[in-house]
Amino acid sequence: MESMVNDDSTRRDRRPATTKAQRRVVRSAGVIGTAAIALLIAACGGETTESTPTNTREPETAAASPEQATTPAGTVAPAGLGGPTTVRSLAVDPQTSVVAVLTDGGLLLADGSTDGAVAGTPRAVELPSPGTSVHPGRAGEILVTTADGLVRVDAESGAATALPVDGGAISATVFGDGYAVGSATGLVSVLDADGAVTSSIGGLASVDGLVPAGDDLVALDTRQTSVTTVNVAADRLGEALRAGDGATRTVGCATGAIVVSDTADDELMIFTGDDLIMRQRYPVAGSPFAVACDDAGTVWVTTTATNEVLGFDVSSGIPVETARFPTVTQPDSLAVDSRSGRLFVGSNDGAGVQVIPTRE
Repeated sequence: MESMVNDDSTRRDRRPATTKAQRRVVRSAGVIGTAAIALLIAACGGETTESTPTNTREPETAAASPEQATTPAGTVAPAGLGGPTTVRSLAVDPQTSVVAVLTDGGLLLADGSTDGAVAGTPRAVELPSPGTSVHPGRAGEILVTTADGLVRVDAESGAATALPVDGGAISATVFGDGYAVGSATGLVSVLDADGAVTSSIGGLASVDGLVPAGDDLVALDTRQTSVTTVNVAADRLGEALRAGDGATRTVGCATGAIVVSDTADDELMIFTGDDLIMRQRYPVAGSPFAVACDDAGTVWVTTTATNEVLGFDVSSGIPVETARFPTVTQPDSLAVDSRSGRLFVGSNDGAGVQVIPTRE
């Protein structure tokens, strides 16, 4: 992928008006400040928990959706996915096509492999404490973060295994033979296959997303609106880059791309993790928020200010829009089943889960 930076002169800015030159200065200062923190941490020989970032902001949130003006694509709120409900997070197990739906009432598991509307009755899974997010785990597994740590859920049986982590978790990913979780206080904890914590690396303000990158991790920090390499072998943070002015969500793609939505500045950013580099930066109007990738390389992003989900081909170095679908209101969650090509869009406004077939 070639580097490409685009500027959208019409994009929305929620802060006091500034010139483009001023905004460039602010962004540069953010990169320098974050990088300086990482260098100081490295100099301390991995004693990361003693460093407290100071260049923080309140995390950006999804823009409030307008009233529904267009009929959503596909099927909305099938009974098999919980019907009309408020969705907090979504994930799909790629092996079984089981969809995990995190609601205020708990976790639901549903069969997302059927044609048309999802049928049957979702299975309710009892969690040891309320979930904060859901993520795909190993084949046949769903990961649920909680205030107490990580819960591994068998996608077919619903059996849950709690893995306690000091400080709890708000993000998680499979990493090596085990897992990695991020906390709201900026701690990255690495767990072995049995769930024992083998490494704890601090120094960030919050760890809102984690993506494996070779032997390292890349962490999204929404309070610093940055992405940072986590050198697990050395127990320290590595390179850091500013991720716009209000990054909110991230996902790793099978192609190696790391996608970040900059909700504040209406931008989609593509990074690579082996060498932390911003490869692409592209304007996406409408408050981009939830992101997902399918195995074919399409990057999907919801825009909550317009109630839409867009698909982009990012293989050429410049994102090319390939699909656009109207969604339910407040599409704050997104997952994709690469086997079937179905998108699952979760409404944070009580409209439930929307299922969109993307293949003819």
